Amino acid sequence: MASHARAQSGAAAKASIIRSLAESGLSLGIAAWTEPSLVESGELYPPDVVTAEQRLRYYAECYPLTEVDSTFYHPLAQRTAALWAARTPPGFVFDVKAFRLLTHHPTPPSTLWRDLREALPPEQAGKPRVYARDLPRELVAQALRRFAASVEPLRTGGHLGIVLFQLPRYVYPSRASYGYLEWVSEQLPDVQVGVEFRQSRWMDDDHCQGTLDFLTRHGLTYVCVDEPQGFPSSVPPVAAATSDVAVVRFHGRNTERWEARGVRPVQRHTYEYRPEELAEWVPRIRALHEHGRPVHLIFTNVHRGYAAHSARILARLLSDRDG
Repeated sequence: MASHARAQSGAAAKASIIRSLAESGLSLGIAAWTEPSLVESGELYPPDVVTAEQRLRYYAECYPLTEVDSTFYHPLAQRTAALWAARTPPGFVFDVKAFRLLTHHPTPPSTLWRDLREALPPEQAGKPRVYARDLPRELVAQALRRFAASVEPLRTGGHLGIVLFQLPRYVYPSRASYGYLEWVSEQLPDVQVGVEFRQSRWMDDDHCQGTLDFLTRHGLTYVCVDEPQGFPSSVPPVAAATSDVAVVRFHGRNTERWEARGVRPVQRHTYEYRPEELAEWVPRIRALHEHGRPVHLIFTNVHRGYAAHSARILARLLSDRDG
C-alpha cells in the first residue's frame, strides 16, 4: 500500500511539475523504463500496471522522455519501434542507444543480423566477440544502415530524440576516432547523433575545446554527464551544448562500483542522489537551456527506483528556480 501511494503521489507531482518543465523545453526522463527493480520498487508503477504496453503508456503519462538501453545489446526490430510510437502520445521522445558494434564495444557475433554474421571474415567468425575496427568498413556501414532503419518509425512519427553513441574508455581522442565520428555524422544525416565519452582525455585541459569544436562543426550533440570522478573513465561535469539539443545523463556517484570487475551495469549506477548534489546542476542546466534550447535530462540510476526519485527532486529544484 505504501509503495502504491508513493507511485500515485509521484504521478501527481510529475503531472504538475515535470509536464510544465517539458513545455518549456526541459525534458526529464528515466533510462530502461522496465528495469525489474524499478518496476518492483513501487516508485513509478501502480500494482495493476503489469504488461509492457501498460507500462509504456503509464510511463508516457508521467514523463515526456525516455532512453532505450536494450538497443545497445541487441538490434531493435522495426516492428517494436512502430509499437512504441503507436503507444505514446504526440511529442513523447525516445533517446536510443546505438548498437554496441557501432560504438566500438566488443560484440558477440550471435547478436548480429544473420546475414552480417555469415559475412564475417573467417578470422573473425570464430571469435566470441568482434570489434568494428577489425571488420570491413562496408560491413559496419551495413550495420549502421540497419540500425537507422530500425528507428525509422520513431523518426517519422516525431518520437526520435538523439541516437546515443557511447564510446568506451579505450577510445581516445585520435585521428581515427575523429574520423569515425565524422563518418557516422555523414552516414546519418537525418538523425541527431549524441556522443558520450568514457575516456577522460577527451575533456581534459588539452583536448576539451578541440573536442567541443569538432562536435559543433559536425552537428553532433555533446552528452554531458554526472558520474563518479577520479577514474580513467571519469569525464568531468562539463555543461556544454554543441547542437540544437543538449543532453545530460545522470549516472550516480557510486565510486565503489564504477569500475569494479564483475559488476552489472545497473549495479554501477546504484545511487540515490541527494538534493544538494542535483542542485549543482541547476545553473548548468539553465545555461544549456539558454535561448530556449531543448535539454534532455536522463537518469540512469534506475536500480530500486532511485531514478524516479531523483527525477522528482531535480524537477522540484528546477521549478523552484523558475518561481
